[in-house]
Amino acid sequence: MAEFEDEFEEGATPADAPASVPTPTVTVVIPARNEALNLPYVAERMPPVDEIIVVDGSSVDDTIAVARKLWPEAKIVSQTRSGKGNALACGFEAATGDIIVMIDADGSTDPAEIPDFVETLISGSDLAKGSRFSLGGGSDDITALRRVGNKGLNWLVNQIFATSFADLCYGYNAFWRKHLEVLDLPVTAESEPQWGDGFEIETIINVRMARSGLVIREVGSHESRRIHGRSNLNAFTDGFRVLRTIGLEHRLHRAARR
Repeated sequence: MAEFEDEFEEGATPADAPASVPTPTVTVVIPARNEALNLPYVAERMPPVDEIIVVDGSSVDDTIAVARKLWPEAKIVSQTRSGKGNALACGFEAATGDIIVMIDADGSTDPAEIPDFVETLISGSDLAKGSRFSLGGGSDDITALRRVGNKGLNWLVNQIFATSFADLCYGYNAFWRKHLEVLDLPVTAESEPQWGDGFEIETIINVRMARSGLVIREVGSHESRRIHGRSNLNAFTDGFRVLRTIGLEHRLHRAARR
C-alpha cells in the first residue's frame, strides 16, 4: 500500500490522480509468399505483441506450416487476389489491435524496431512511417537505380501534397487501426485485380494519410538484404505504378479541395 501512496503528491488523494491510460494493443501484419526459410529470423527478432497475422499469398513451400509452428496463436489468412497491397488489405481486415504494424517476411525489415514505431504513435502521431534515408536509417539492399527513382517520386509527392517525406516507398509503417477508413483500400471480396493490389500500396497509405491532415512522423529504420529467395519488386513496372498512383491521388486531392 505504501508504494501505491507514494505515487501521489503530498495532500493528494487517489481521486485526484489522473486516470490511467490503457496500453494500446498491437497487431503485426506479415504478408508472406514462399518465405518459409525467412520466417524463423522474423520470429527471432519479434518483440512481444498482442496479435500476429500472416497473410499467405498462395505459397508453394512450407510457409503456412512454419508460421504455425513459430506462432501457434497467429492468424493465418489467405489473400483473396495477388500482390502485396491485397495481402496487406486482407491482413488489415483481420486485425483487431489498436495499432497495426506492417512488416516484410523476408528479413529485410527488423521486427526489433517495432517498439520505436509504437512509441511514435503513442506520443501523438497517426502514422509512424519508416525511413531509410533519415533519422539514423539505412539500407543494405536498395540499388542505385531504385534510390534515384525513390528520390524523384519522393520529391514529387512532397511538392504536390506539401509533405516532407524522406522515404516514400519504404514498406515499414505503423498506424492506428481507426484510420483504416481514411485509407479506403480496395475491398478484398472482389476476385478481379484492383488498383492498390501491388507495391503502390505504400504510396497510397502515405498520401491518403497526408491528404486527410493526419499527423505523420518518420522513424529511422535500417533495411537489410532479403535473407533467402528473390524479391518480386520490379524497379520499372512498380515505379510506374507508384507514379500513376501519385497522379490519381493528386486528382482526388484537387477534386476534394474544390
